[in-house]
Amino acid sequence: MYTIGQVSQLFGVPISTLRYYDKEGLFPGLERSSGIRRFGEQELEALRVIECLKRSGMEIKDIKQFMLWCARGKETYPERLELFRRQKAAVEAELSRLEKTLDMLRFKCWYYEQALEQGGEEGLKALLPDGLPEEIQGAYDRAHSD
Repeated sequence: MYTIGQVSQLFGVPISTLRYYDKEGLFPGLERSSGIRRFGEQELEALRVIECLKRSGMEIKDIKQFMLWCARGKETYPERLELFRRQKAAVEAELSRLEKTLDMLRFKCWYYEQALEQGGEEGLKALLPDGLPEEIQGAYDRAHSD
């Protein structure tokens, strides 16, 4: 069993956040001893899932719904699966957006490295949009795609 302070350190989550999660019912089986919260392996695993879902952009109300479904048992597997499928699709869309952003940054780093070497942009502008070196053309094309 772990104290709230130990869990805070283990996960890098403020104690106030853990108290909030508890208040919201995200740790339904949390034990208390003399009023002190005691986190077991079940709560640690729940916290891993909660933090993953939060990082994926899910709101606390939806995480709470997931935890309620878990408490109801296997009859809620379809709902849980759909929730994770939706969140997976949202994360994949965000990754795609970030990859496009990263490609623009790659292109711009290359562009300005070349501008510094050449003493200006004139020669580079003549290469746009489809005369770039092969290794950077792909990044440029992905960054400029719709």
